[in-house]
Amino acid sequence: MAEISSPSRSILSLLSVHIHIGQHHILQGVTFDVEAGRSTVLLGRNGAGKSSTLRAIIGLNPVTSGVIKFSGETIQGLKPFEISRLGIGFTPEDQGVFYSLTVEENFRLSLFEETEQTRRNLETVFELFPDLKKFWRTKAGLLSGGQKQMLGIARAFVNDHKVLLIDEPSKGLAPILVEHLGHSLNKIKDKTTVVLVEQNFYLASQVGVDYFIFDNGRVVHKGQMKDLVDDQALKKKYLGIG
Repeated sequence: MAEISSPSRSILSLLSVHIHIGQHHILQGVTFDVEAGRSTVLLGRNGAGKSSTLRAIIGLNPVTSGVIKFSGETIQGLKPFEISRLGIGFTPEDQGVFYSLTVEENFRLSLFEETEQTRRNLETVFELFPDLKKFWRTKAGLLSGGQKQMLGIARAFVNDHKVLLIDEPSKGLAPILVEHLGHSLNKIKDKTTVVLVEQNFYLASQVGVDYFIFDNGRVVHKGQMKDLVDDQALKKKYLGIG
């Protein structure tokens, strides 16, 4: 397997992370490093442990054992808001949008503080997702599925996080919206480190630089996306892609 990151450039590290939910052993010793300034995709079949890993990083799934470090600091055991304030943003699979609030109110609620940097980030958001500016005073519940997904990602991005965790952003989106989402994520990854969970292999291959494949709560393979695209045997074995 190809070596991906060196410890000196690793911004996020998981070492032998285990998670139990009830009687279920969800993560069984997950270990990987995310290199700063690169986009990393977590791949695998449904139930392999990808989303659980993101939730463990942000503090929503308590870690039974193992270590999670961000910028050299141990973060497992911290509350989600504490982890977020350290510099990790999270867009959950269900978008994490408040439907009864306007787009503007969703943004204001997500802001730690309004600074010159967050104002620049908001202008970037409007360039990436012009619909959010168009519907700035509209309640989020009235947006389309694609627009809600854009809002969920943009809310996490606007705080200038060092790492952005994004869970299944293409879920339920029409192909044309997936294409647009890919273009936007490629621009976002130029500004922050992205860790993406994605079932749509086309989108994953367009956005990801590095990958880790999960199977039964473990990382079973790693490498660079450009190599995985042409590895038919590996894709069929772990992803069910012919």
